[in-house]
This record gives sequence, C-alpha cells and structure tokens, in this order.
Amino acid sequence: MTFAEAHNIYCIGIGGIGMSALAQILHAQGKRVAGSDCADSQILSKLRSLGMTLHVPEASQHITQNVDLVIYSSAVPEEHEERQQARALAIPELSYTQALSELMRTYQVGTNIAGTNGKSTTTALIGLLAQRAGFDPTVVVGTLVKEWKSNARLGNNKQFLIAEACEHQSNFLSFDPQVIVLTNIEEDHLDYYHNLPNIINAFQRYIDKLPKHGWLVYNTDDSVSREKLILPKAQIRTYGIHHPADVMARSIVTLSGEQSFELWVGENYVEDFVLRVPGAFNISNALAAITWGILFGIKKDTMQSVFKDFSGTWRRFEILGTWKDARIISDYAHHPTAVTATIQATREFYPNNRIVVVFQPHQKHRTQVLFNKFVRSLKAADLVILPEIYYVAGREGNIHISSKDIARALEAEQEKDQKPEKKFWYAKNLQETQKLMEHYVQKDDIVLMMGAGDIYTLAESLVIH
Repeated sequence: MTFAEAHNIYCIGIGGIGMSALAQILHAQGKRVAGSDCADSQILSKLRSLGMTLHVPEASQHITQNVDLVIYSSAVPEEHEERQQARALAIPELSYTQALSELMRTYQVGTNIAGTNGKSTTTALIGLLAQRAGFDPTVVVGTLVKEWKSNARLGNNKQFLIAEACEHQSNFLSFDPQVIVLTNIEEDHLDYYHNLPNIINAFQRYIDKLPKHGWLVYNTDDSVSREKLILPKAQIRTYGIHHPADVMARSIVTLSGEQSFELWVGENYVEDFVLRVPGAFNISNALAAITWGILFGIKKDTMQSVFKDFSGTWRRFEILGTWKDARIISDYAHHPTAVTATIQATREFYPNNRIVVVFQPHQKHRTQVLFNKFVRSLKAADLVILPEIYYVAGREGNIHISSKDIARALEAEQEKDQKPEKKFWYAKNLQETQKLMEHYVQKDDIVLMMGAGDIYTLAESLVIH
C-alpha cells in the first residue's frame, strides 16, 4: 500500500511539534488519524478536539490489523513496542520525515526551510507571504503560528507545500524539494554528527538533491554556507545584511518595539520595511522570506503588510505578559548563538531595562560540547537563573554535567572581572526556579525564559496566575 492509498494512519509520538502538524494535515485531507505519546500535552488536547483518537501512554494493543500505515517520530526507537507490533502485523512504517517527504511529492512546488537557527520563524513568514499573496499554501512549521492558531495550514490546492526540514540524524535527506531556503550551518546535534565537517557534509548532500530548475536560497552572512558549501547545479539566490547578496537589508534602525530597514535588490533600493520582532536574526529571517517571495512574484506591498503585522510565533521571542510588574518573554533558544542573539535583540528593544535570563539547557551532550560558548553567551545578561538541564530520553548517554557547572563557570568569570555582586543562580528544578525568580526579579525587568525543554510551562503559568 502506498502513502497516498493509506487511509487509517497511526502516529507514534503524535505530540511532537512536527508530527502533530502532519497529523492535522492528514486528518484535514480526510484520512483517519490516531496516535499515541508518552505524556499528555496541550498539543494532544488540540488533536483530540479535532476528533483524533489518542492514547497515553503508548501500548502495543493500540496497533491493530486495520491500521494501514504507521508513522513514527525520530525520537521513537526501532524496539518501541508499538513499532514492534506494527512489524509483527506487517504494517508499513514511515518516519515522520519520510511521510512528510511523501506528502511533498504530491505538490507542484515543495519548499524546505533548513538550517541550525531561524527555521521556524522563516517557515512561518514564507507561509504567511504565500497565503496573503493568494497562493493558498499548505504549511508545516515547528512552532504555533498565531495567524493560523496552529503549527499547520492546509491549502485547498496542490501547488505549494512549505515545510521546515530538520538536520537531526540527517532526516532532511528524505526530502526532494524544488526550493531550499538555508538559514545557516553551525555545530549542533553533535551526539549524532560529532563534528562540524560531518554537519557540512550532510548539508552538502542535501542541497545537491536540488534539480537544475530548482532554487537554493542561502544566507551570505553565514560563513559556513558562504565558504564551505559547493554550490549545486540548481539556480541560486542569496540574502544578507553584512556580506554582498542579491537581496540585502541596509540602514537598520531599532526603536522601542520595532525595527526598520531599507530593502535593496541588487543595486536597486526597493522600499523601507518594518518589523515588530527584534534582532538582526529576525531581519535575516525576513530577508530569507522576501527572497523566496521575489522568486514567486509576490508584490512588495503584500510583503510589507505581512512583516508589519507579524508579532512572532510561539516560543520565538513570545511576549507572554507581565508578572511582578516585569515583562515575561518565552523563547526557544537552546544553542549559544541563538542565546546570544536573543539577549542582544532584547537589549536593542529594551535599552533601559535590566535583562534577567532564565535559561534551561537542553540535552547534556549539547551542554557539554558547547559549554564554553554557553558561558560566553550568558555573560551578557544582568542576572541569570539556570534550571537543571532538560533530560532528553534516548539521547543522553553516560554524561555527568549539570547547570550548576555553568553557574560556577559564570561565577569564575565574574571574579576575573572583579564584579562582586553575584548574578548567577542554579535551580535544581522549575519549582526552585520560580522561588529564585520571586526573590530576584524586580519591577520593569525584562525576563527572558529560554530553552527547548519545558521551561515554557513555567513562563506561561507565571503570567496566567
């Protein structure tokens, strides 16, 4: 049975941000979608409200002979009991990325957004541009987009599928897109890749899959993309702020609550654009989306209106509200470069406020390998609270490292700088994190609560209560 023929589909790990998006699209297309996950969540509640049958926790008896296809998250190992049951019943299996790539093959133009940082925001922006231009795209994005109240959007035609593509475990090699938008390449997922050359090799293999009539859109400000990749036979378009590119932002001005830039295409000034989200990284994300929009003939006033209306996505510099007269911002940053960029962007938007960072490291291996970079990035905050590292099941190994080690390293750096006031605090869990926040957060502070784990649950609960 082919992917297109499958009607009864069972998703293992359906609560994941990507898997849940795919499940919603398949459900909206008329498939009968069920699934399971190890724990309940807001995402599962949303899927249940759409009419899907969900099981928590997973169990082999949920896989029955009437299932046509099993789709599993990359976090679900081969020995998982539901996967074993599927094989015992000779039910075909696809990984999430394989299934999404099969879906993409049914569309005329498949666009992937790939890279270490900025994928979700760029995917959301491209999807919003395509929607406002009247393309009615189908979009799969790794965050919740306010305009859609979802991480997925189903179009009513088969023209455009726009999907985020993750490099973890080389998953993106399953795709055969017509367009790749590449944000940047850095060290990440080192439990799988081990080093940067292996990461570069995976990205090289990925862009080499583009057809001659396809397009690679890449960021010239990223030195790895600019200097290490061999450009494929596909057509090329570039964007950037600091290095020459086809599409550039110049004369950037940052004010409280917004930033503007001049858009230049080649040697031609186009017009000024305004963004309501902070940071040079968001200008870069906007340029990526603009470059895609230019490829498909989207008018500049359409693009301007999208950017002026865009206030960010879930856990991407998401301003949740106030707590103790301090502003609470939730952000997904879990890589040193993203942490640095987010703190810097916050300083630009709020130059007169104290910046408090509550950072939950994600995965012990990542924390160990990028330890010194994390220390350097967090030094820029006025006060740092470090909850214990978020444990990622199946990816940790026998590694002994703690957020306490980061706090100690930051204290040692502080002593070198001869600054007597302690500003780095370790918390063994989120409950202790809240107690430290209650003691140290002051009126008018900007509190950045960052990480890819469950730190957002504390951020949201503070504002709700």
